[in-house]
Amino acid sequence: MAETYLMWVAGEEKPGEEELIPIEDPATGEIFAHCHAASPSDVSHTIALAQKTFKSGIWSKSPRHHRADVLDQCATLLTAALPSLIALEVRQTGRATREMTAQVPSLVRWFKYYAALLRVEEQPVLPTTGKLHNFLQRVPLGVVVQITPFNHPLLIAVKKLAPALAAGNSVIVKPSELTPLSTLMLGRILKEAGVPDGVFSVLPGYGGVTGKALVSDPVVRKVDVTGGTVAGRAIGGIVGANLARYTAELGGKAPLVVFESADVQLAVNGIAFGSFIASGQTCIASTRIIVDEKILPRLLDALRTKTEFITQRMGAPCNPESSMGPLISAKQLGNVEALVDEAVLSGKARTVVGGSRMRGVSSLDGTDFSKGYFYPPTILVSSEADSILSTRIWREEAFGPVIVVVPFKTEEEALRLANDSEFGLGAGLWTQDLAQAFRVSEQIDAGITWVNTHHRNDPSSPWGGAKSSSGVGSENGIDAYNAYTTTKSTIINYASTDESLVTDDWFKVGAGSVRYG
Repeated sequence: MAETYLMWVAGEEKPGEEELIPIEDPATGEIFAHCHAASPSDVSHTIALAQKTFKSGIWSKSPRHHRADVLDQCATLLTAALPSLIALEVRQTGRATREMTAQVPSLVRWFKYYAALLRVEEQPVLPTTGKLHNFLQRVPLGVVVQITPFNHPLLIAVKKLAPALAAGNSVIVKPSELTPLSTLMLGRILKEAGVPDGVFSVLPGYGGVTGKALVSDPVVRKVDVTGGTVAGRAIGGIVGANLARYTAELGGKAPLVVFESADVQLAVNGIAFGSFIASGQTCIASTRIIVDEKILPRLLDALRTKTEFITQRMGAPCNPESSMGPLISAKQLGNVEALVDEAVLSGKARTVVGGSRMRGVSSLDGTDFSKGYFYPPTILVSSEADSILSTRIWREEAFGPVIVVVPFKTEEEALRLANDSEFGLGAGLWTQDLAQAFRVSEQIDAGITWVNTHHRNDPSSPWGGAKSSSGVGSENGIDAYNAYTTTKSTIINYASTDESLVTDDWFKVGAGSVRYG
């Protein structure tokens, strides 16, 4: 029987007023759970509780070392809960357990990083004129809303949550309706760690109902969203009308450029990881592979071999030997199929490997591919780069395991192709020429550029786009913490009373100089 999950509201499980959300296993098509969804009245009630808790100061005004201790305890308890969290992530996302076993344990670093930041943060004293002591403090904003996507439910939730909690805010998370379950589990973990009731809530629901109610409420002082560009622009308009703060990590169409000096096998390994991890369902997936024409034949041969190996080892996501899982839903599978079919049928690209939905059974473990949303890692090639530039497969975010490989002749052409996108989130370069690495990386229009690696993500390293279609602001690092705070400036006059009576009497009798500023 499918298990039913309740909302997490101010330290307690609560039923929602909207219809239950069915949670599907993407590998089998089975509905294995249901989740309560928040109505607009549920949202209003939760925001009111979060605001009351914030105003109480139990967390917002608690000593920073206390908040740091609680975040460290969050890391400890998250570590203890890893087996159940990993299993749930695999079930609801369809991602291979080898991926989740590597990714989920890394999340403790975010809690530890922001705990450490709280303990070492310095407060500036400004060089003001006169006998004044002007110091700055970072104080929390208030109630903040975070909207997270289906592809990395826990990773993205924790990336946003850790700096927001460190700063002292009250946080409400709306996870994707496709994958809300692991985020709900965070509620009990954080409560046990010492996060006060009312500081953290999770409200599952659909964007048009729950999400809209959350981002529209004028009490909310910041919205932080990861998702598609269209939704991100719409949310930004609502948030802007309330003069609230906004961070958005949106779409991507990452280029990966392979130069002649690159080690071909190393580059192929990087392409496979950058393109096919999470079945290509990442914002920084390397989907546009731009290769020096002199090494293109060798690279394609090696990439074909690597891709065929991945395909042969696809099976049940819970199988530790499985290399890659299904797409998240039938809708997403249809989107990928349409983009690939359009590119191939137009004659602007040819298929090297993959290119159609997987059916039959897995040679690895007998998984029936036809029951789930399995799509193989797919290589498309265009012999003339300019012929592919007008296609949707080059322009739009496929969010699937599909890459387009094109040749280039010169470094200038490679840069032109790499920057030929409305998106600018991530990019990759593969070269053994150090001067070229510096020269080209400086000219890539992307917020994150990797050289001879891909997908590197650390709590200290900023993560955000360089073009509007990839969002505004960034996650990670001190900047993310600062974005969840506002600056409080305090100016103390330490001049003596006699001195102040002389200099600070604006309306004294007679002429004479008075100070200003």
